[in-house]
Amino acid sequence: MSFFDDADEPLTEQRTARRRGRASSGGRRPPSGPRRSGGDQQAFVIRRAIALTGIVIVVILIVLGVHSCEVSQRNSSLKDYSNSVGTLIAKSNQTGKTLFNQLSGASGASNATNLQTQVNQTLQDTRSQLNQAKQLSVPNEMRVGQQDLLLALQMRRDGVSSIATQIQQALSKAASADAAKTIAAEMARLYSSDVVYTDYTAPAVVSALHGAGIYGQPIASGQFVQNIQWLTPTFVAAKFGAALPATSSGKAAPGIHGHAMQSCSVNGTALVVGGTNTLPANPPPTFTCTFTNDGQNNETNVVVKVQVGGTSISGQSITPQTVPGHQYTAQVQLSSAPPAGSYTVTATVEKVPGETVSTHNTQTFPVTFH
Repeated sequence: MSFFDDADEPLTEQRTARRRGRASSGGRRPPSGPRRSGGDQQAFVIRRAIALTGIVIVVILIVLGVHSCEVSQRNSSLKDYSNSVGTLIAKSNQTGKTLFNQLSGASGASNATNLQTQVNQTLQDTRSQLNQAKQLSVPNEMRVGQQDLLLALQMRRDGVSSIATQIQQALSKAASADAAKTIAAEMARLYSSDVVYTDYTAPAVVSALHGAGIYGQPIASGQFVQNIQWLTPTFVAAKFGAALPATSSGKAAPGIHGHAMQSCSVNGTALVVGGTNTLPANPPPTFTCTFTNDGQNNETNVVVKVQVGGTSISGQSITPQTVPGHQYTAQVQLSSAPPAGSYTVTATVEKVPGETVSTHNTQTFPVTFH
């Protein structure tokens, strides 16, 4: 072996060693990072499950929050509507009181122009209230109640409108009977509006509130007609200073007929027969007269009249029916304010068919108006 052969042998061994090293590695590079053990993999799954659970909880909370807001908003809108209806119907009820106060003092043709102006203003109030009702923000649950509310207020507007057209005729002696009948018919329409509100509107509102779990919400009552006697033509005629012919015909029933005047008062103060009575003249006073059917028969269209002696000032009221042995009260407002001074005021239950004794029908009172 030569010198050069000896020198190359270690180099060949080194190359062979490197080749074996590469062969043992299989030609693969080592992984770039550490491998996960079984524990690491489980922790990763747990963390991912916790994250997903958190996301679900957040979504649920958001949904519950949105739902809660929607419920709160809905309940607020229901309460707001109920309160608006209460405020509106209270205004309408007050309009009814105003109307009947106006009509109660209608007697006497001299009042025609003033009364017409007053009733026209009342009509404007009913129109305004109907328009306000149409502009209410109405929740879906209140749609039925809203329809009934509009119907009730429309009936009130239409009833007052028809009454306003009859004022002049009612105060005209030539046509007062027909006008009184027409006004009484319109009073039936006004009374029907009370029925619509009480039996339909209010229950619909309450039902919607209870359906939403809202209890204790105040609901306004709806009373436009103050006295159902206004539905009778004879009562209306009396308020306008007219007298309708009696509807009954033929002879009076057998037995005793008649009434007895018991007492009269003004503003809760009883008038004294033969004593001293002092009353304010303005506004025209209303006499509360109590009388009894002391006969043996039912009577109809019983007229109670109050007259200020020496003047044309008077007032009357009609009670549609009386029954033997029962006591009744008539509210009689004078047609105008008496001049200051002293007068004899006479309160009388007028005779009914078949009545033969009328000495107990009248009471007189000395009254000083100031």
